[in-house]
Amino acid sequence: MKLATYNAAGQTRIGIVVGDRIIDSGFGGTMIDLIRDWDALKDGLAALGAAGGGAMLAEVTLEAPVPRPGKIFAIGLNYADHIAESNMQPPERQVWFTKAQTSVNAPFADIAIAKGTMTTDYEVELVAVIGKGGKHITATDAADAIFGYCVGNDVTERMWQHASPQWSLGKSFDTHAPMGPWIVTADEVGDPHALGLRCFVNGEKRQDSNTSHLVFNVWQQVEHLSIGMTLEPGDCLFTGTPGGVGAAMDPRQFLKGGDVVRCEIDGLGAIEAVMAAEG
Repeated sequence: MKLATYNAAGQTRIGIVVGDRIIDSGFGGTMIDLIRDWDALKDGLAALGAAGGGAMLAEVTLEAPVPRPGKIFAIGLNYADHIAESNMQPPERQVWFTKAQTSVNAPFADIAIAKGTMTTDYEVELVAVIGKGGKHITATDAADAIFGYCVGNDVTERMWQHASPQWSLGKSFDTHAPMGPWIVTADEVGDPHALGLRCFVNGEKRQDSNTSHLVFNVWQQVEHLSIGMTLEPGDCLFTGTPGGVGAAMDPRQFLKGGDVVRCEIDGLGAIEAVMAAEG
């Protein structure tokens, strides 16, 4: 099932996406509430989706599927080609950083290039959305902890990222965590480690890989994070980006106002944004 947060006539709703249409779920809570109550709601929502109807997707405005996740974690250096282009050694342990809640952005909304910055970069990523979650989750049981998946762009301000050993500030600028266009539930995705993912800038393919090349797979990521913290419904995990980022090109190619960045993942859809320089 594909589930979206959308705005129609000034109201934010949860919808079921079927083809090019979106069907109002009738659910009055947030996406986090829906994920928390999924076992009780899924059969009714499946029936609604099967009945058809609804509005055209083009008639509504899609918002980030989880507009305000409780936690956003992202793993760095998790594809071999990206590690090589970054001139770094493969990490012995998982390298994690956070992205601020205020960095979340809608799938087709403009992405801001902050005033005074010149090194904004793109990173297409598979995003895992936590469902039941929990603590001390083993890799064997990790699949049961995930609700679904969506497309993400771990937009990064490289100058700020490398200004200190901690990457979170350079990863957390406003609008720098676009996600969507919807969540595809885990049962529909199947194996998350067999998905092609790509990023285009102004139509030029910059990144092209497959989640089969993850250094630490999604199950290992869930196991690692849940050692010390409880993963909760709606938490979002950015699972790593492949090679091809602008910072590694020769010469380096950072984003500028007016550039169009498209990120897509097989079976999950695509997000696309215009880069907009702050005045």
